[in-house]
Amino acid sequence: METGSERDTEVVADGPVWIGLPPGLLRMRRLLLVVWLGLLALALGLLLGLLCGPAWAAFALLPLALAGWGWVLLGRNWASWRYAERADDLLISRGVLWREETVVPYGRMQLVEVTSGPVERHFGLASVQLHTAAAATDATIPGLDPAEAERLRDRLTELGEARSAGL
Repeated sequence: METGSERDTEVVADGPVWIGLPPGLLRMRRLLLVVWLGLLALALGLLLGLLCGPAWAAFALLPLALAGWGWVLLGRNWASWRYAERADDLLISRGVLWREETVVPYGRMQLVEVTSGPVERHFGLASVQLHTAAAATDATIPGLDPAEAERLRDRLTELGEARSAGL
């Protein structure tokens, strides 16, 4: 499995140039997983230890086991996300078990917005949200660097206006 800068761009023969998500998104998601499940394990251990006895406090290890499993799943999910800009449309591919590829034609885009919540801003990330004429083809690309998100927004808006002007 490729990591970091090794998987940032992947060229497939006679195919689109795929761009992977930056590792900052994976770091953010894993940190949130560890914090929330760590707090849950601590609260569960204290509560069970005080109310039921020290032997029952061992059940606090369950959230920690869940955190280990989630750590692996988050890595696989992050590695599955990628996008490619083609001449007439944007491709977004994601999914580990069920692979999903969304094709968003530039001419069908109605709104392209960049969003960044407080946690995303802390990690220097932003998401690009694409709204189209058909709600079924709405798409999101999460965890981009803000500069890349703005570049992508501007490019998609420009291409969308050019393609829709010809309709």
